[in-house]
Amino acid sequence: MSLEEQITDKPRTKPAEVRLEELMNAAEALFLDKGFDATTVSDIVKKAGVAKGTYYHYFSAKTDVLDALRTRYMDWYLNKIDNAMDACSQQDHREKLKQWCEISVIAYVEKQKLHDMLFHQVFHQSSNIHENRALQQIQTLLISGTENKTWHVTQPELTSTLIYHGMHAAVDNLGHSEEYTAKTLGNMLYQQFTQLLK
Repeated sequence: MSLEEQITDKPRTKPAEVRLEELMNAAEALFLDKGFDATTVSDIVKKAGVAKGTYYHYFSAKTDVLDALRTRYMDWYLNKIDNAMDACSQQDHREKLKQWCEISVIAYVEKQKLHDMLFHQVFHQSSNIHENRALQQIQTLLISGTENKTWHVTQPELTSTLIYHGMHAAVDNLGHSEEYTAKTLGNMLYQQFTQLLK
């Protein structure tokens, strides 16, 4: 094979979105295995098989990749709920709320270790953009249900906060509860939350 043929056959550089995904996957695996503090940027680039300069093309610090992982997790979580609610009849807000409860629990259980690493171990504050996205999702449902007279919510911001944080606290307690399991919690949350919406 000639030099020209070898150059022609050489694999092209991976697309930026693929390279970014590989960096994030490497960081996620290392954070889960070693913890955020014990993982270095050198560890991440070694696992991803890229030069350090490639990492800094996408991220300026280790905390940046962590925030990107939080955004990716929230995209996945919110999309799962949106897909479940979209499958409901457009005007059936009670069924949409039920799906919100059920899918929230299912999603948490499915990626519990990742969720806890991203949002508990190295991240805790009173308000953040990721939580606000989740609150906005449920607030939109509450307002829509009020507009079509499914329920009467006069304080959608407060009510969405109670619902979201109530769900979050309940799923955090899954391993200790004697009252509910991952299979029963979604419906129990729905029954409790509908009492708020009468």
